[in-house]
Amino acid sequence: MRTAHVLNDLLAFLWELLALGVLAWWGWQAAGPVWLRLVAAVAVPGAAATLWGLFAAPRARFRVPLAGVLAVKALVFGAAALALAGLGHGTWAGVFGGVAVVNTAFVTVFRRSAAYGR
Repeated sequence: MRTAHVLNDLLAFLWELLALGVLAWWGWQAAGPVWLRLVAAVAVPGAAATLWGLFAAPRARFRVPLAGVLAVKALVFGAAALALAGLGHGTWAGVFGGVAVVNTAFVTVFRRSAAYGR
């Protein structure tokens, strides 16, 4: 079972990086001059990473209740899924969102069961 926890945590980390990459891609594809697209490609994933690091990371700066952590994850993963859809990749947006939901559920259950010594 330990292997399943490690693999799921690895998938969670990869999915978080993928979300940031998708948000950067979306920012770069936005309409406007190159300098504005560059700002969006850096600022949008930067804001998502900052929000995640402050509230949703395993060693987050601020400890918030589980509902707050899940809200941040839903916001970041949801934004990435919507960005994929906006880029014309609706099927991939659905796959991304579905994997994010299932993985987040497993991570939450694994961490809660570890916290209670089960």
